[in-house]
Amino acid sequence: MAYWAVAGQLMRTSGLRFIPTMHLELILLLVCTGLFTGFAAGLLGIGGGMLLVPFFTFIFTIQQFPADHLVHMAIATSLTTILFTSMSSVYAHHRKGSVIWKAAFMLIPGILIGAWIGPTLAAMMDTTVLAGFFGIFVTASALQMLLSKPPEQAGALPGIPGMFAAGTGIGTLSGLVGAGGGFVTVPFLTWRGVPIHKAVGTSAVMGFPIALSGTLSNIYNGWGLPDLPSGSLGYVYLPGLFSVVVSSMLTAPLGARTAHKLNVRQLKRVFAYVLFLLAGYMIWTALKS
Repeated sequence: MAYWAVAGQLMRTSGLRFIPTMHLELILLLVCTGLFTGFAAGLLGIGGGMLLVPFFTFIFTIQQFPADHLVHMAIATSLTTILFTSMSSVYAHHRKGSVIWKAAFMLIPGILIGAWIGPTLAAMMDTTVLAGFFGIFVTASALQMLLSKPPEQAGALPGIPGMFAAGTGIGTLSGLVGAGGGFVTVPFLTWRGVPIHKAVGTSAVMGFPIALSGTLSNIYNGWGLPDLPSGSLGYVYLPGLFSVVVSSMLTAPLGARTAHKLNVRQLKRVFAYVLFLLAGYMIWTALKS
């Protein structure tokens, strides 16, 4: 009996809330979000972070989560999904020989530090600033996808100090916006002369360390906040995490198979316009806060 009393007290005073019985409409919203983002990730070869954050923000808004933490939770939960979805992508790229492991290992130390710093900076921002920053980042990423113009090459990869600095910058930005870093890592590597398929494969490796360090940082920074909803582990909303991860794993392989049958270049243009809409939603969220 004493054990359960102590355990109950620890749960009440920690950052972990008991997961409540979820309403059917919330479950359906989260599952549909996972099905869509998983298919898009498999189809276009991108992470779902930039899709998930606006969708999570919308869902958390209609669930009346605390406005002060709403975008923080959306970004944190999006980032945590990458822990579960990144490994299969890395394995697939490794089998194709498209991972430059030396470059990956040179980036990872900076990535780990930056991915911790990013959520820490986010925790210092209010919802308005964070939502606006995310909207601007997604707009820039959509433009990059729409233009599809490779950057001019600037020579070979830098040495260890330069790669550490690059990794820190990539990790910080990724931790701030809840994404796996592909939209920053791939342009950086191609700018430094890495062929595009190897840049994509090496970038995929960055997803797990970004997600690991960023998730721990989001748990730490949100730990013990009294007004987070039930089911929260720090800023990470566990029901949203598990619903999206399970459903996205069902549709990601379907998206990958579909990619071989369609004109993906045209689809990326359509997807870029979708990103513009989602960026507009996040900027609107910032302006109305």
